[in-house]
Amino acid sequence: MRTKSLKKNKINVITLGCSKNVYDSEVLMGQLRASGKDVEHEAPAESEGNIIVINTCGFIDNAKAESVNMILEYADKKERGLVDKVFVTGCLSERYRPDLEKEIPNVDQFFGTTELPQLLKALGADYKHELLGERLTTTPKNYAYLKISEGCDRPCSFCAIPLMRGKNVSQTIEKLVKEAEGLAKNGVKELILIAQDLTYYGLDLYKKRNLGELLEALVKVEGIEWIRLHYAFPTGFPMDVLEIMKREPKICNYIDIPLQHISDSILKSMRRGTTQAKTTKLLKDFREAVPGMAIRTTLIVGYPGETQEDFNILKDFVQEMKFDRMGCFAYSHEENTHAYLLEDDVPDTVKQERANEIMELQSQISWDLNQEKVGQIFKCIIDRKEGGHFVGRTEFDSPDVDNEVLIDASKHYVKTGEFVMIKIIEATEFDLYGEPV
Repeated sequence: MRTKSLKKNKINVITLGCSKNVYDSEVLMGQLRASGKDVEHEAPAESEGNIIVINTCGFIDNAKAESVNMILEYADKKERGLVDKVFVTGCLSERYRPDLEKEIPNVDQFFGTTELPQLLKALGADYKHELLGERLTTTPKNYAYLKISEGCDRPCSFCAIPLMRGKNVSQTIEKLVKEAEGLAKNGVKELILIAQDLTYYGLDLYKKRNLGELLEALVKVEGIEWIRLHYAFPTGFPMDVLEIMKREPKICNYIDIPLQHISDSILKSMRRGTTQAKTTKLLKDFREAVPGMAIRTTLIVGYPGETQEDFNILKDFVQEMKFDRMGCFAYSHEENTHAYLLEDDVPDTVKQERANEIMELQSQISWDLNQEKVGQIFKCIIDRKEGGHFVGRTEFDSPDVDNEVLIDASKHYVKTGEFVMIKIIEATEFDLYGEPV
């Protein structure tokens, strides 16, 4: 019988950064729950618990500042006796541990990205190997992230991820299928495959790019209806994936492929291993192989040496390619990366102006593409009810970053977590409005 002392401490896990961090927090929470710990994800202030674990991001300046501010906030709460212990893990901790320990001594302990067993021990829990793949999911019940590999072997000049996450390590197909089966049993209908680089999957384990074989295995998992691909790399893309995407209805006609830039001189300095001509051909091949597929990308502006001409080339490319979804970021000069040796010579104001210009261009493209959807009927997953609307997504939209389909809750009822056929009746740049049919 469980004693009261086990319930005395409550652990609150706070996650900052990307979906890969969300996944890591879910694994941590699954382990803590299995050890009988009372654990919650981002609990409200009035019941936030007395032990805090902050899973940090260390990717670019804004994300680092957010993580540092969160650590300082809880170090202060500890000082004032509002919480008992503060532990910090994740990418910022991996990258800057000595500095953080010196500057914020009030934190009980800092842990790197590969120190889950040590973190669990500090929290009074044991690392259970038999829990491989078991997680306490924090996403709505209908979708979950599936991290197929960790780390990255790419040499991109601007990126600090290999410093924080190490070399590429793929998970076996058997383990991932087992994990997917467990998620499906808990009601998950959509798997979002994530990695630093999906296209590298399997090279370390199977000596070949093996994303296609993984997808063939995952589509057989009963209960999973959508499989979505995030974070592909344009160099060495395994083209068999497109054939499987076209053939298998479970695989969403969607891909997230961060291109970062398109000017040949910038791509060379970024060490991306591709050119404008190769990238343009790849995207055309995508659209020929899977007509109607949605392509999401991410771009960086203000990289060292980016001239107005380079930026104009990028703008023309965005106009020509008409990406379905896009994010654009101002370059962040990151120490210990290859690009840090270059002069960060584009002023911050110019970086921001260029980012805004790209996003204005994309906003018009998105508006035009969305108008084409009016009158069409789409299979949508309903994620949640928010305010006066039920909020869903088509297969062409990923959670948090893409379009949402809004259904007027005062006129229609749809069940959250279920698929519904929705007719689009109106569209803006980034939202669709629909009604069930």
